Parts: sequence; structure tokens; C-alpha cells
Amino acid sequence: MNESLRQLAWQRAAERCEYCQMPHDLDMLPFQIDHVIARKHHGATSEDNLALSCELCNSHKGPNIAGIDPTTGETVPLFHPSSEAWKDHFQWDGATLKGQTPTARATIDVLAINLPLRVELRQNLIDEGAFPASD
Repeated sequence: MNESLRQLAWQRAAERCEYCQMPHDLDMLPFQIDHVIARKHHGATSEDNLALSCELCNSHKGPNIAGIDPTTGETVPLFHPSSEAWKDHFQWDGATLKGQTPTARATIDVLAINLPLRVELRQNLIDEGAFPASD
């Protein structure tokens, strides 16, 4: 991946994970550039297929491009940060991320965004006034 694409992903994301919104400077692990549609599924290394991702979101997402909505049981595509607006799908309820759409609920589930450890970390950051990241 060339440096200009890498920088573009960081800038577009405002240095936050495009899935869970964790700011890079509050995470202990390095962020990664995710291929939203994985290369193994013929996803391109292009501006419209890259997303800035924290280690936890990226490791849980892996090459997945779809998940099961826990509410409806339907298989749906995962959230695509470069082509969809985060606010159209997700909403914070304190430190817990709520999915407003089937895509969001499946993404939260597959990426394990509301694991107790992750919710606890976000709550601690909220208590410190550091999270959620402001626009």
C-alpha cells in the first residue's frame, strides 16, 4: 500500500477507528488499515475499500464481509466505513454501542465491539472525559 493511501485513511478517519470510534491516541495497540472487502475476496487496495481500524476491531473482523443480525437472524453485509455514514447506523448508549440497522447490529456482533472489557474501557474513558471522540 502506498503512503498516500495510508495517509488518506488516517485523515479521513480523523485518527479514530472507523468501526468503534476509539481514538488512536487512547489505544495501547497500533491501528491498522483494513481492507473492508478483504483481498481474499478480491477487494482492491483503493481509497474506497480501506478503513482505519483498531487492533481489536480488525482482528475480530478478519476477512468477514457479512454477519448475522442478532435481532432478525438475517445475513447482512458489515458496515462499510468509506461508503456509509457511521451516524446512520450506530448510536452510543453510554459506553455501549447500539446498532440502529441490521448492518450495524451484525457489525457490532462480529467485531465484538461490546465485549465487557471493551465497554469497561470506554466507560473509564467517558468518566475521564476522553470518550466518545467529538466530531
